Amino acid sequence: MTTPPPTVWPAFRARNAHGLIRFLVDALGFAEVLVVPDGAGGVAHAELAWPPGGGVMLGSVRDDPDDGWPARPGTAAAYLVTADVDALHVRAVAAGAVSVREPNDPPHGGRESSLRDPEGNLWSLGTYRGAPRRT
Repeated sequence: MTTPPPTVWPAFRARNAHGLIRFLVDALGFAEVLVVPDGAGGVAHAELAWPPGGGVMLGSVRDDPDDGWPARPGTAAAYLVTADVDALHVRAVAAGAVSVREPNDPPHGGRESSLRDPEGNLWSLGTYRGAPRRT
């Protein structure tokens, strides 16, 4: 079965979009799908796939007062489903993430942790895949 492409994309801006892309790929395991340069050394648009499903979009922060997406760097938050929270947390911290919450077993079940990437965005890592959906 082929997984359909995502139709909901967390999207954010970065001061150093190229650096954040490298972190997300190398430390968290995203796959680089598309990176469009902005002509000034930054990133106009990037798409990164989360291998178990989903993805994120990002680009360089812009100083344009007419910017249609004036998101501030470091204000995004996302939840990543992973089978091995502990290993991913350790790998991300070794690559420069700041641990916000060490891996733990919450009372509602599963395994989870959270961290901040080098831009300050919050990433929650967990084994919970969401409630079953009705078809």
